[in-house]
Amino acid sequence: MDYFCPNMSEQDVNKISMLGLAHIGDSVYELLTRTMLCRQGHSSVIELHKLTVSRVNAPAQAAAADKVLPLLNEKESAVYRRGRNAKVNSVPHNASINQYHAATGLEALFGWLYLQGQTERISRLFGAIMEEE
Repeated sequence: MDYFCPNMSEQDVNKISMLGLAHIGDSVYELLTRTMLCRQGHSSVIELHKLTVSRVNAPAQAAAADKVLPLLNEKESAVYRRGRNAKVNSVPHNASINQYHAATGLEALFGWLYLQGQTERISRLFGAIMEEE
C-alpha cells in the first residue's frame, strides 16, 4: 500500500464518510499551502505559520470554495455538496456556520480527489484558488 498516494477506487473512496474525507482533505490543503509558501521564498517559521493560518481556516477556505465551484464537474460538485451538508458538531469562533460548511465541502472534495490519486486535478483546482494572490 502506498500511503503517500493511495490511488483508491472511486467506489472505495465513496464508502468513507464526508467528515472522514474532510479530515484527509484538510491536511492535503494545508500541505499544498505550506508548499506554495515555501516555494514563494518565505523562510521565517513565524512568517510561514502566520501565512498558513491565514489561508487554512474556514473563512479563507469558504472563499476558496467560491473560486472553484464553477470549475467542478458533476461528481466533484456532488462531493462538495455532500461535504458541505455534513452534520458537524461544532463551529470555530472565527467562522460563520455557512463558512464552516463551505470549508468542510472543499476539504471533502480535496480528500476525495487525493484518495483516488487525482493529483493533477487537485493541482489545477488549488492553482485556481491561488491565482489571484
